[in-house]
Amino acid sequence: MTAVYTWDVFSTLDGFGSYGEHGDWGGYWGKQGPQLLAHRAGLFATPQRMVFGATTFRENAEIMTSGLDPHTLDEWNVRTMQSPATVISSTLTDTLGWPDATIVRGDGADIVRRLKAESDVPLRSQASLSLNRSLMAAGLVDRVQVTIFPVISGRSGTSPIFAGAADFDLELLESRTLDGHILELTYRPTLH
Repeated sequence: MTAVYTWDVFSTLDGFGSYGEHGDWGGYWGKQGPQLLAHRAGLFATPQRMVFGATTFRENAEIMTSGLDPHTLDEWNVRTMQSPATVISSTLTDTLGWPDATIVRGDGADIVRRLKAESDVPLRSQASLSLNRSLMAAGLVDRVQVTIFPVISGRSGTSPIFAGAADFDLELLESRTLDGHILELTYRPTLH
């Protein structure tokens, strides 16, 4: 059996994954609500293996191990860090305090192909934009789950999610509205 690989990404309506120095949005672009947070916690209630590129892993580990009171973190963030993680990196040598992380060197597509064949739990990757664009091109991403926040960040947006990606046809598998204004869309990508 092959494990399902989901690329999970947050986005503005205009396709940015974060904002730069001119943005003052705050986390979730200031648009989160109780439905989003409960839904996200539910996504991480079942066993799964996280897959990260080095940059996203560093950013997540910094937040998760910064000494913040765990009660101030959203439940899904706590559950993320409790999940086993595979970090694909040629630069990292330390797991940065992540409790169950393994750093693997090598070709991302080869590593994920092996993980899909060997894992008895689903695989999920958050952000890790360049890694996941290359995995999509290799046909290894089974689902793209895009959570669209109701903002346009044309001036302050950074990290365009699909910049440089190949062309894909998308089959909509699931859609939901959270808190009356956030869209979660899950697609099956097929190289066009």
